Amino acid sequence: MNCNQFLDNSFLPKLIEENALIAGVDEVGRGALFGSVVAAVIVLPASSLFKLSDIGVKDSKQLSAKKRQQLSQLIRAIATDWQIASASVAEIDRLNVFHASLLAMKRAVIELKVTPVLCLVDGKFPIPELPIEQKTLVQGDRNSVLIAAASILAKVWRDELIVNLASDYPEYDLINNKGYPTSKHRLALKQYGLSPLHRTSFRPCQLENKV
Repeated sequence: MNCNQFLDNSFLPKLIEENALIAGVDEVGRGALFGSVVAAVIVLPASSLFKLSDIGVKDSKQLSAKKRQQLSQLIRAIATDWQIASASVAEIDRLNVFHASLLAMKRAVIELKVTPVLCLVDGKFPIPELPIEQKTLVQGDRNSVLIAAASILAKVWRDELIVNLASDYPEYDLINNKGYPTSKHRLALKQYGLSPLHRTSFRPCQLENKV
């Protein structure tokens, strides 16, 4: 991944010269049936983006769970700042998962202890009322090393959250599916119904809960 490809070539040298802080933000869990949606943001000086490429950061979906765990620790050590935030199941059901995802990303950025000059946002929709300049990037986790780093932090944090909840809801095989709609998960919904942390607004939960 070219860590510079997401920025206009005429813009990047100025950011590097000024050692400007840039943020990347991404979310995970939009397609899950169970649990919150989680967002992470990471901030680095423009002149230090190469450090993420050097340690092997790329789209979290292309990495093993073990590799994501390793990279998550390295990313946190490298970052000038990073934050993680979420939107609850209740918020997902009330707002819909798209708006809940934007809310989680906004919460993460607002929690930053430093102020970046630019926030790179995964997807094509900007974060509403974000108090800093932002740039959206479709498939950002593939094309921006900063967004990819954020996706790794979010994925590791959410997976750990779901695994910690798995003992409370053992029938849903959460350790293996992390809340996503596998066949075993769907079968459990038919057999046991919905838990308090299933997304009732999601059609699979509505269909599978009917007997």
